[in-house]
Amino acid sequence: MASGYGLSGGTGRCFPFWQELLACYVVNTSADDVSGGKKCVPALENYYECLHHKKEAARTVAMQNAYRRRELDDPRETVTADQIRSLGLIGKNEETMRTLEAMKNEAKKK
Repeated sequence: MASGYGLSGGTGRCFPFWQELLACYVVNTSADDVSGGKKCVPALENYYECLHHKKEAARTVAMQNAYRRRELDDPRETVTADQIRSLGLIGKNEETMRTLEAMKNEAKKK
C-alpha cells in the first residue's frame, strides 16, 4: 500500500524497494540538478517489478509456451503447464532480459 503498511498492519511487501528508490534519488539529485536520477533506473525497475510482477509474468508465460511446444513434440510428459508456476523464479535477471528481448523480437516480426 502507498502508506508503507501492508494489509495486516506490518510493512508492505514493496516498501523496502520504495525506500531504496527514495534513498537513491536523495543521494543522486538536488533541487537544481535532477539528472542524477538516471542512476536510479535499476532501483525503479525493482520497485515496479515488486508492484506489478510484469517480468515474472512474462517469464512464466515464456516457460509455459516452451513447455507446451515441448509437450507437442513429446507427449509422454505428465507435468502440467500450471505446475511450472511453482518453480522458483527469483534471482533470474539475465533470463528475464533474454525472455523480454525474445518477446520484443517476436512482436516486431508480427
